[in-house]
Amino acid sequence: MLTYNKLKFAVCINSDDPDLLTPRMLYQVLSDNNAARADYVRVIDNEGEDYLYPADYFIMIDFPIPEENRLSQILSRSADI
Repeated sequence: MLTYNKLKFAVCINSDDPDLLTPRMLYQVLSDNNAARADYVRVIDNEGEDYLYPADYFIMIDFPIPEENRLSQILSRSADI
């Protein structure tokens, strides 16, 4: 059975290192149940790496499907660059 992994996004509201996270910027969130239990989230940061950050640095955003699809296309194109 195929499972649909919905893309998740969050807006940064706090950062202790603006080179890695920029407040008011949108970040892709990756699923990480262990991190979530410890009140952390795994995001793709400004360096393009996935890293754990405190959950209270972000506000989770839920987009409608059409906008989510557009973001997915943009992210896949930027990954090819």
